[in-house]
Amino acid sequence: MILSTAELQTPEPHILIVDDHVEQLRLLVDVLRNERFRLSVAFDGAQGVKRAAAIAPDLIVMDVRMPAMDGFVACRLLKADPATAQIPVIFLTASDELDERLLGLQEGGVDYILKPFEPAEVLARIRIHLALSMRQGAAAQAPGPAPRPRADEVIVNAAMRHLRTNLGLTPSLKEIASQVGTHEKRLSKVFKQHVGMTVFEFLRKERLRVAQRLLRETSLSVLDIANEIGFSGAANFATAFREHTGMTPTDFRRQTVDG
Repeated sequence: MILSTAELQTPEPHILIVDDHVEQLRLLVDVLRNERFRLSVAFDGAQGVKRAAAIAPDLIVMDVRMPAMDGFVACRLLKADPATAQIPVIFLTASDELDERLLGLQEGGVDYILKPFEPAEVLARIRIHLALSMRQGAAAQAPGPAPRPRADEVIVNAAMRHLRTNLGLTPSLKEIASQVGTHEKRLSKVFKQHVGMTVFEFLRKERLRVAQRLLRETSLSVLDIANEIGFSGAANFATAFREHTGMTPTDFRRQTVDG
């Protein structure tokens, strides 16, 4: 059953709309303004993240394709910050590609609205996720909000999450920084301060940690594991693994099995 706005516990839920297309924004505002919603807007992903942290909306409707910072990056930053992590994010997209929808859900989105949208569908999806969010919040009965992390901690957490979920890729520092909404110099500085190593030292360490797990728990070949975690070949992987553990991947697997 779809709850009406009047049935929601909060009389005036606050919705943040993030979209760089003025006409699209206007259409959404027109759809929602006759409902009992308080509305705020932002015109790109970075502004949306800042606005969400400032106003703590009950729900965010966010376009996927935006310049500078797209909706996926913005959602990743929101989910990395405990102050905004629980806010439901509904993506707007003109694409019905399954891979894109799955990526959005992996980044923390709760739903999708396809463009061009039907007003009744927009309202229904918003009401459903507002109701679910309120019920989850009531069930949690948290004693109080967790201390809010500093902005650089949010960046570091988002970067670590991005690297861990994309071990098979070899991005540049600029690409990583762009994915977490900052620039190369700041990312390098705060990563070193909070993690005690460079971004690429962390990536290498994570790759080798996952390699040990794959060697223990799977029958994948050394070459397949190397490819899976982003090494250019079995030889490069074996050299890095030996430097890290003191033994070759084959010896590590044999010792693990024998043990």
